[in-house]
Amino acid sequence: MKTIEITLSLPRQPRADKSFFRLSPIAAFVTGVTLSLANPVHAADTRTAAEIQSEVTRLKQQLEQEEQALAEKTNTSSQASKTPEKAKPEEATQLNKVVVRARNRIERLQDVPLSVSVVTGKELERLQAQDFGAITKRAANISWNQGNQRTSSISIRGIGKVGQTEAQDPSVGIIVDGVNYAYNPLSSSFDFTDVEAVEVTRGPQGTLQGKNSSLGVVNIITKRPSFTPSADWALSYGENDTVRARFAGGGPVIEDLLAWRTALSVSKGQGDLKNQFNPDNTYQNTDRVSGRLQFLLTPSEDFSARLALDAQPRAGENTNDRMFFTQTPATYSNGSEVKMFNDASGKLQRRWFTQQTSYTYAGDYLAQRINNDSQEPVTTGSNGASLELNKSLGDYNLVSISAYKDYHFNAHNNDEGTPFDIRSSSGQTIDYRQFSQEFRVSSQIENLVDWQAGTFLMKTSTNIRRNVIYGADAGAWFATGGPTGQYATLDTDNNGRYLMQNSLNGVWKNENRQYIENESAAIFGQANWHITDPLTVTTGLRLSYEHRENPGSSLIFDNGYGAELNPASVNNVQLGGFATDASGALTAGANSAAQLSLANSAASKYFGVANYGSLSAAQLKQIAAAKAIRASTLGVLWNYAEPERFEGLLPAFVISPSYKINENLTSYVSWQYGEKAGVAQQVNGNSYLADPEKSSSYELGLKSALFENKLILNADIFLTDIKNYQQAVQVLDQYTTNLKHDGSQYFTSTTGNAKKVQVDGLEIDGVYAGIPNTTLRFSGAYNHAIYKDFKNSPQPVETTYTGAPANADLTGETLAGAPKYTFNIGGDYHIPVSLGIFGQKEFHTDFNWAFTSSYNSDVTLSSYGGIPSYSLVDYSIGLSTLDHKFDVNIIVKNLFDNDTYNQVGTTTAAWNSYSPAIPRWVGIEFSGKL
Repeated sequence: MKTIEITLSLPRQPRADKSFFRLSPIAAFVTGVTLSLANPVHAADTRTAAEIQSEVTRLKQQLEQEEQALAEKTNTSSQASKTPEKAKPEEATQLNKVVVRARNRIERLQDVPLSVSVVTGKELERLQAQDFGAITKRAANISWNQGNQRTSSISIRGIGKVGQTEAQDPSVGIIVDGVNYAYNPLSSSFDFTDVEAVEVTRGPQGTLQGKNSSLGVVNIITKRPSFTPSADWALSYGENDTVRARFAGGGPVIEDLLAWRTALSVSKGQGDLKNQFNPDNTYQNTDRVSGRLQFLLTPSEDFSARLALDAQPRAGENTNDRMFFTQTPATYSNGSEVKMFNDASGKLQRRWFTQQTSYTYAGDYLAQRINNDSQEPVTTGSNGASLELNKSLGDYNLVSISAYKDYHFNAHNNDEGTPFDIRSSSGQTIDYRQFSQEFRVSSQIENLVDWQAGTFLMKTSTNIRRNVIYGADAGAWFATGGPTGQYATLDTDNNGRYLMQNSLNGVWKNENRQYIENESAAIFGQANWHITDPLTVTTGLRLSYEHRENPGSSLIFDNGYGAELNPASVNNVQLGGFATDASGALTAGANSAAQLSLANSAASKYFGVANYGSLSAAQLKQIAAAKAIRASTLGVLWNYAEPERFEGLLPAFVISPSYKINENLTSYVSWQYGEKAGVAQQVNGNSYLADPEKSSSYELGLKSALFENKLILNADIFLTDIKNYQQAVQVLDQYTTNLKHDGSQYFTSTTGNAKKVQVDGLEIDGVYAGIPNTTLRFSGAYNHAIYKDFKNSPQPVETTYTGAPANADLTGETLAGAPKYTFNIGGDYHIPVSLGIFGQKEFHTDFNWAFTSSYNSDVTLSSYGGIPSYSLVDYSIGLSTLDHKFDVNIIVKNLFDNDTYNQVGTTTAAWNSYSPAIPRWVGIEFSGKL
């Protein structure tokens, strides 16, 4: 195969002035205003990163066109002679020109003193790796902790698996085309298509751009508009009636002035598990439509503007409650008996449930199938816009990025996993918005020092409405069991059953409603000091002002059918019920005339007597049981309140000397420090402020290009110390302690701080292209992630027996979600082949193997949360024309049908449930260029 080499020369000659008379009046006006604002200054020796990238893209496309023309000429000649020339193997590729943008410049990967992994968009497309989980399986030491569209999170170096709370900043930053995402769900619900490259940078970041992150950054770069016309398409069909289609294309609108590019993606398909209650309702289905439109304006050599718009209309996917139930253990860890009458096994044997259907605990609940009466898909949608301006002023480049992004999430779950009307809805609606503005200025790379500096502003708002709506069977489900329990008291006659049904039927609770407002303002700068030709010292500093507030309430929206069973008040929230003691008798002197009238009304409604005082002791006991079911299920309520705000100035810095031993070997040392904002929140109506998380990362690395640049091999050893690691902790429940007032302290779980965490390990990252027609990418990591000091963890469920300590001490234990070993290997092989009368074609095959060693998936490190080691292999094989205008590709996900649970589940392995694996999927894809 012929190799064409193009050399870029940075100096550019000024273009000839454009004539406005050839433009439409509107275009002339817009262009004229832009030119006047830009104040063009033609500098022959300066170009912005955006201009360089645009030129690189243009020349790459020109190269592709020349290769296509050459291929067509070869193919035509071959057809004419009917004796096609034997395909020649491709020479091995040199890799020393791999570039990254991790420092806002286009630089050789080997020259960047950071631990960085790069995955190309072409590799992702070959294996339909479009979601975030698939992308992270192709980079070193990063993992996607899959939950639903809201609860997923990213770990780097084994750190970062947390239960999602909207008040908490993500530890790993996500940047898409220069726009910082401050909310993990913005990346978990959507497909990424038309991608140029994905870069993963490990360690605290923030001295170069955007929002700070305490563990690392994932930077996704999509293809930009170009003045060279292009159009790519793909259409695939696979198992579970899965249809995927994507299109990307663009070109000039006005030659050398205005270019455009669009990317459209559609993915529809059934899930692998059917809901027995409604077989059309499948789990892990896909329903995604997204689009992106970009315009690039280049009115002069030194100014460009790029406008990007993106949208994903709201659609639903079933990810919640994708779980199978297992037999609840008979004993706790100390050998004491688990009270099965309050477990599903006991509840499903109650007459209330056995009379309605043949559904049983052993035959249905444990049968490894899903039967949910009120499950609905999780609905998500998003819109965004950004405007990027680039301006060259002599030796300096200016960048401005203004962006908006929103996200909608709506879940209606069936938490107990049965076909009974227990909760008709249990979920939440979230509306998130973020606005950001970034300004950067950078110098040219030609003096003793080159530098970048900037400011960043961001404001986010999150409106959360948690809804729990109870059904007609809820009272019988939540009633306590046993011979003297609430269920036995009420299920004795029709009056008691009516009370039990109305105890919760129709109750609608707005639980812990939140109005989160976050503000960030930062200044940052970084400089590369070129001490000598081989020695460069990188220094950077950032100061961020962070403001967090989280007011909210927890109230009853609808009292349902049994308002008369309400308590009189809960936590100063007036509910209008009448006051009774434990036996059901009216509390002396505690009821107003209106409350006494309500009590008489309840006596008439449930027992047909006019006066509450006429009820028998047995009837009073039934009233007490129904009221107790309602009170305990409603839980803690509180009126609107503003908890303590978090405000603070958070520093970040980097010091990193690097030494270029020779052209192909660079060593570096780095010390990176970063902080994550504290968390403002309410715990049962009381303020609880989590402290900022502080990370120090030390790294020693070596970057090499070996065997005539056919092998890129980078390695580093690292040590990360984290103080006040944010995760689930056990804290004092001031509300319950005050309510019971029995001299004991009561505790509950919320987001707080583990005092100290430490991670050390080794990472390798490489690419080998020494075999003709073949490229191999490989990476691996060893992580030793432990709690150095964590004495306030919640207890795992198996140690929640009577008399157990409130807290668990996990000091010395491995972090949840932190496997010790991870590896992945990806390969691409392509070669021209002769197919007789069909002419020459290109055969290609790709694979990706990802291995994860065992780990504990439960944040409390439950002994039931272990996930065994597993491997996942994706594979593709296909043929294309030599000019790549048409391609047929067979794609297999999870080639060997690995069935290790929780690979892509909505929950983890737990006390009495687990999430099954996603089985093998096979599809065929047709793609090409127009």
